[in-house]
Amino acid sequence: MSDALQAAVARQRMLLHGRLADALARLAAACREAWGARGDLERLLGTALQTLPYCKYLYLLDREGHQVTANLSRDGVLPEHFGRDRSRRPYLVEALAGAPFSLSAAYLSRNQRRPSLTAVARLTDAAGALLGFLGADFDLRDLPLTRELYRQPDQWLQMKGDPAIRGGLFYQQRVDSLMDARIDEVFDLVTELVLAHGVFHAKLHFSSSRATLWLFDDPYRYRVLDFEDLSNPGSCLAYPRRDYADAALIPAAQVSRVLRAFHELRFMDENIYLRAGSLNIMNGIVSLTFSCDGSHYLRWDEFLEKSLDFWIGAGVFCAVGAPVGDDATETAAGGLAAPHTGPCPEPAPHDSASAGREGTYSP
Repeated sequence: MSDALQAAVARQRMLLHGRLADALARLAAACREAWGARGDLERLLGTALQTLPYCKYLYLLDREGHQVTANLSRDGVLPEHFGRDRSRRPYLVEALAGAPFSLSAAYLSRNQRRPSLTAVARLTDAAGALLGFLGADFDLRDLPLTRELYRQPDQWLQMKGDPAIRGGLFYQQRVDSLMDARIDEVFDLVTELVLAHGVFHAKLHFSSSRATLWLFDDPYRYRVLDFEDLSNPGSCLAYPRRDYADAALIPAAQVSRVLRAFHELRFMDENIYLRAGSLNIMNGIVSLTFSCDGSHYLRWDEFLEKSLDFWIGAGVFCAVGAPVGDDATETAAGGLAAPHTGPCPEPAPHDSASAGREGTYSP
């Protein structure tokens, strides 16, 4: 998880902690007075559900983590959970260790397989001795969060792809596609669709000679154009006339430059070459997927600043698992001296943590 996404999740957890801790502390105090009387405890839990409209289940556990009440839910009492052993459930770890209130990490519920979390409050008697625990389960979709939309940061992201593809990188060579033969005409058409026909996100798949387009007029559905569509200027007639968006982060004059830069990357090397590229004028992000199956997501201006030598080196580094950055530029360019007859090296161990990261900019 990226730092920005972790921070967004942490803010929501802080809000939840503040809302839930006080409510469960009051309920725990009431349960302490009725401890040992199952019927009274279940009635207390049932009444408390009315004040916790977003709670899915309430229940009480003894000191060992065994359930001493049924589950109380909106659908009534669920007696089959009485006696259930929850001592090994991850959400009890902090409570068993002595935390007066704990909020679990999100997990997938066993039955409905939905993101959930559990809040646990310790119950103690007047002398401070542990009686048991109050548990409250929540479905994330029901919680009273601010639900502020997470904003993806625009720093450069690099992600390694399929190891099988990386491993055979230098055994493969680029094969000219239909789009390659008329690539400049395709760029001209896509530029026109972006500048004058409401396309805000365009992804070009060079190897399969197709493009995927998203339009302001129908942003929830993408259009797929094949080579015949992309090589026919008349395709513009199928899209409404729209002025270029004032809120676009890529200046209108730079759209063609970005697409023309794709041309260089497509033909830069027989082994390391651009397989797909996209631009989104609203977030200003360019995405690149190379023949090594590595992907980059970066701002359009950063993209235009980089030389061809840099991207050739970036393709090598993406294949071998080394990081790409300003300090690596010269080494990356020099890396072309490596013979193209041997297999691509395995990813560097220190960089393995980034292999599972997922990009969110471009479908």
